[in-house]
Amino acid sequence: MAQQIADRRDVDFVLYEQFDIEALTKNKRYSDMNKKMFDMIINEARNFAIKEILPVNEEGDKIGLKFENNQVTVPECFHRPYELLREGEWIAMTEAPEIGGQGLPHIIAQVAAEYIVGADFSFGAFGFATHGAAKMVEIFGTEKQKEMFLGKMYSGQWGGTMVLTEPEAGSDVGNLITTAKKNDDGTYSISGNKIFITAGEHDLTENIIHPVLARIEGAPAGTKGISLFIVPKFWVNEDGSMGDANDVVCTGIEEKLGLHASPTCQLTFGGKGNCRGLLLGEENKGMRVMFHMMNEARLGVGALGLFNASCAYLYAVNYAKERVQGRDMADMFNKDAQPVTIIRHPDVRRMLMWMKTHVEGMRSFVYYVAYLFDRIECAETGEEKTALDDLVGLLTPIIKSYCTDRGFQCTVEAMQIYGGYGYTKDYPVERLMRDSKINSIYEGTNGIQAMDLLGRKMGMKKGAVFMQLLGEIQKTIAAARQADGLDGLAGQLEESINRLGSIAMHMGKTATSPDFKVAFAHASQFLDVMGDIIMAWMLLWRASVAAPKLAKIVGGAEGDARAEKVAKNKNAAFYEGQVKSAEYFIQTILPITLGKMTSIEANSKAVIDIPEVSFGG
Repeated sequence: MAQQIADRRDVDFVLYEQFDIEALTKNKRYSDMNKKMFDMIINEARNFAIKEILPVNEEGDKIGLKFENNQVTVPECFHRPYELLREGEWIAMTEAPEIGGQGLPHIIAQVAAEYIVGADFSFGAFGFATHGAAKMVEIFGTEKQKEMFLGKMYSGQWGGTMVLTEPEAGSDVGNLITTAKKNDDGTYSISGNKIFITAGEHDLTENIIHPVLARIEGAPAGTKGISLFIVPKFWVNEDGSMGDANDVVCTGIEEKLGLHASPTCQLTFGGKGNCRGLLLGEENKGMRVMFHMMNEARLGVGALGLFNASCAYLYAVNYAKERVQGRDMADMFNKDAQPVTIIRHPDVRRMLMWMKTHVEGMRSFVYYVAYLFDRIECAETGEEKTALDDLVGLLTPIIKSYCTDRGFQCTVEAMQIYGGYGYTKDYPVERLMRDSKINSIYEGTNGIQAMDLLGRKMGMKKGAVFMQLLGEIQKTIAAARQADGLDGLAGQLEESINRLGSIAMHMGKTATSPDFKVAFAHASQFLDVMGDIIMAWMLLWRASVAAPKLAKIVGGAEGDARAEKVAKNKNAAFYEGQVKSAEYFIQTILPITLGKMTSIEANSKAVIDIPEVSFGG
């Protein structure tokens, strides 16, 4: 079976036709780059992913991890691709060359990540976690800390983690009990237990750098008293060389539903009283530092939803084109009719269309946010930069939650298309479904993202950021009205965003009333509505780009003559697919979204008012 990650034609469409990213090269920051260079980088990432990472996906899942004597051994097949990951400098793609990066646009790095991380997140998580840890050192570390850690982390010589969670302090980070005591030499003695630490112990790198949240003795309770510390597995001397082991011990790894080759570790810091750390940033300001990494991680996990969905969709569509079963419905009563491929069956086409539209919409959404980061880098005024940064902030909980929910659902639909075969380990969709479920849980559960959207993000600058988003959508609606055949779809989306505006006001009022819990009981559904609107926006945007190009290819042909032209021209078929995606989503999914809005507006209090004993159990 062909190995699949991402449709390159669709990737190129988003980059060069929907977003016209070649315009970035006109900015001084990217003036030494061009489309040829971008394509070369994407080709390299794709080849690396298909030839080196995809082949170890199944093997890594089957072999899993070995935990012995407090040490974790990853599947042997991971070592070669990890060395190639380092050689290709894939960990620090967007960072400045002077600190070990490639200086690439964020949107190009996002494409590369779709191939590299999308090929196998169990493998990709090692570089993903290291980048986030290193980025905190880059932004908040002292010059000495940068000198000691950055080069080795961004190169992948040393690994990195994110150490927040404790047995009694999961989402409620402020309840942590890990302590830090300042020493005479300026270091801190760290003591505590942490759980659910991705890549917390392994044998791919010679050292692992742990950013650890802890409370300095005497610090205030809650999140206001939390500090962040750089805690290496092996102590790092001031000249950058490695010293002795630092009393960081892995006491166990989790047995998980998926990601069998990714170590999720329990770590004990200072079990023998000899664990030291360096303060990163200021005392009692650790959450400020960690939120930078958390936001990067949330956007990255949202992108994972796309990666899983894309793989699942491509596997499913290829299987549907090959699997022969049942007669065409038009020949249902013809006993002599030959069986056809299952892609001919309407219900299979329904599932594929649902997947297609969500994969395309999510790809545009994920790339759009990456492109916003590039526009922030290129912004000429502080006001422009702030406006773009605020928009990213509003979209972050949506991209994390919506894309991970829909990404998982795409893997479920793929399994359904495979039928009984999909439920077996003989086909990749079973593994994709297992691996993708975690995305809605970690880096802040999707319910927490919904609360963040309603409680913090919708009210940013008294709702001005939300209105800015609606303004961006209106630009696409105006463009679509000028494209042949899209006026009706544009009108339906406009009706939906007008309704969204009134629902947002309703939610805002309810959230600040005595019935505020009722608003938060509907927060997840509200986020879902926002995600649907964004999908419709992205798909209409795609269609408004594709429709004129399609018209140019088919000319004035109609009926069978038009169908023949589309069938014989790959670009025409692709552009036709874009128009049909927008048509399907806006005419089939968006009416359901309006129903969700009606549900929210009804303000049902059942979830809040039901007595606890009525839940049973």
